[in-house]
Amino acid sequence: MKQKYIDQWENLYSEQVGVRIDKRSKLQEQNSHPYKHGVKPSVKADALFEKYDHLAKEEIGQTDTYSVAGRALLVRDFGKAAFIKIDDGSRKFQVYVKKNVTNEEGFADYKLCDYGDIIWAKGDIFKTNKGELTLNALEFKVVTKSIRPLPEKFHGLTDQESRYRMRYVDMIMNTESRDKLKKRSEIVRYIREFFYKDNWLEVETPMMHSIAGGATAKPFNTHHNALDMELFMRIAPELHLKRLIVGGYDKVFEMNRCFRNEGLSLKHNPEFTSIEFYQAYATYEDLMDLTEKLIHGLAKDVMGSSVIKWGDRQIDFGSKFERLPMKDAVVKYTDLTLEDLTNKDKMISLLKSKNELEVKKDDLDKFSAAKLMVLCFEEFVEDKLINPTFITEYPTEVSPLSRRNDENPDVVDRFELFINGWEIANAFNELNDPTDQLSRFADQAMLKEGGDDEACDPDYDYVRALEYGMPPTAGEGIGIDRLVMLLTDSQTIKDVILFPLLKKETFFRSESNEGEE
Repeated sequence: MKQKYIDQWENLYSEQVGVRIDKRSKLQEQNSHPYKHGVKPSVKADALFEKYDHLAKEEIGQTDTYSVAGRALLVRDFGKAAFIKIDDGSRKFQVYVKKNVTNEEGFADYKLCDYGDIIWAKGDIFKTNKGELTLNALEFKVVTKSIRPLPEKFHGLTDQESRYRMRYVDMIMNTESRDKLKKRSEIVRYIREFFYKDNWLEVETPMMHSIAGGATAKPFNTHHNALDMELFMRIAPELHLKRLIVGGYDKVFEMNRCFRNEGLSLKHNPEFTSIEFYQAYATYEDLMDLTEKLIHGLAKDVMGSSVIKWGDRQIDFGSKFERLPMKDAVVKYTDLTLEDLTNKDKMISLLKSKNELEVKKDDLDKFSAAKLMVLCFEEFVEDKLINPTFITEYPTEVSPLSRRNDENPDVVDRFELFINGWEIANAFNELNDPTDQLSRFADQAMLKEGGDDEACDPDYDYVRALEYGMPPTAGEGIGIDRLVMLLTDSQTIKDVILFPLLKKETFFRSESNEGEE
């Protein structure tokens, strides 16, 4: 019976919830629907402030009649009158309710109003003796009855996990959270418009792939029942976007959701947003110029300053970004010399001197000199790249989709952009030689057979596409979540994702074995 599911939820209700449910019943008894529809405000609070707040109390006089709606965040009751502080999404605003001024039905509604209810009021505007702009309610309605109390008024939702799990409450109580997530939307819109103005074509590519490819990462698996076919959630849209370059589009981009079955951290969420874009007849140097222009614009036009604060750091987004080959960066920030970068023993000795490594120290002897140099960069250099820095000349060995440099085939024409010690963007001249691409896919397949669950299978259809001919192309991906973290002074990726992934919440004892004997 369905009643058992209703009962087990309602059995969790507190005494406070019960009081509010009683008030909801009383609203119904006086023919006031506790969940009204068709109720609309005529104005937002910020427009009223713009029109009247600069005026003195005596200068306002008789005003037009306005209606406002929002959530009641503070109720100061004086028996026959009350001040209600509401938030209508634009800003906080005050409503004054008074018996014999507010209509009878409205005052009766007010008497059943609680902190957290969504209310509507209609009246004229005045300023209190303390100079606070206020709507004098001639009519009043409880539009939506909130039966669950909000957190305590002045401290809000302080538990971090609760903030992320109940984002809706976090946004009610914490305008900083709401403003930060709104700023994310503005950043994404600016990026889209940046590409639109330069005649790029926005496209959508599949989010379920029969082959996990386009990046080195462990995928999420799923299954299509009708086709009886194993599928993978997209780890990157790269190979599909480059198929479109083969097909004749010269400039394409996708604001995409990707999924990687990896750990969570301050900078990682298994589901994330990036933008990938590919331009025919361009080089990675062209994309460095484009990326610098884009990020300059984001800082200046969206955030209002070319110098951005993150924690206790000041990051300069307005100057020319440094461009540094990886080998030179390792030499600059460690005691290694250029000659040492061909000496495995020297690099292994440096790596073993670090207390914790991303890889097992016993495995270091298995790595090539090129791979060891990359590890030295990751362990000793990345976190020192605070102001925007393009790192170039990555070893071919760690860049399976990048085009080899014509003068030095041991490196590829590639850059990664680092800001605040974080990788923000990755770009390269695309490999368009189908024979070379097939060979690198085969290398990846051998790694997978050897147990590397981040390596990918060969995508033979993509090889076939290259065999029809792809023009010289450069492509790039930018991590939107990390970029928003930087621009909004956010210490964790969860602060800039509306609903980050969390462990499943346990509501009922039967859902968990905890406490069972």
